[in-house]
Amino acid sequence: MNVILFGPPGAGKGTQGDLLAKSAELRKISTGDLLREAVRDGTPLGQEAKRYMDAGELVPDQVILGLIKETLAETGGQKGFSLDGFPRTLPQARALDVMLAEMKRPISAVAMLDVNDESIVKRLGGRWSCQQCGAVYNQFSDPPKKTGICDKCGYGLVQRKDDEPGTVQRRLDVYRQQTAPVLEYYRKGVTPVHTISGDRPIEEVQFDLRRMLGL
Repeated sequence: MNVILFGPPGAGKGTQGDLLAKSAELRKISTGDLLREAVRDGTPLGQEAKRYMDAGELVPDQVILGLIKETLAETGGQKGFSLDGFPRTLPQARALDVMLAEMKRPISAVAMLDVNDESIVKRLGGRWSCQQCGAVYNQFSDPPKKTGICDKCGYGLVQRKDDEPGTVQRRLDVYRQQTAPVLEYYRKGVTPVHTISGDRPIEEVQFDLRRMLGL
């Protein structure tokens, strides 16, 4: 079972991908994690990616595809993989299909986590994190006991710039502009595309995700 998890920023792809990987014995592949690990470890692809990142440029698709290919080649006892954060554009989707066809590891299904904009803005726009210990809070659903102060270590909380409400809305607009063609690409192909409401408790979303994937 090889799955692509789609969804807007804050839809819960990371959380659902972690749960799915554990329960279905899949290798979770997050391109953001791959890039950070490759740069940290100083691998050849990591060094190449770092040059672009240091220059404030987007990492080329071929570098990211190379990281994914390396990761899949290292996959041991897992029964498949789940992709989170890739592909984001139509050229990436086409290039990924070519690479996976060469590896004889085609995508089995695409799962789209559907969450409305208001919920996303609350999830991300209300997110604050501790500068010291990294604990994360949400002013709407999980606020700290004292505003602006971490419950665990007493250090101050900050909000990332890309989690500010105005920035979140722009991220959503970009996501939809980029992703709509990608979803249409998969819908026109032979890969099943499932849409799942992600605006529910984590356990309910995971149950439906596994059911729709036949797991």
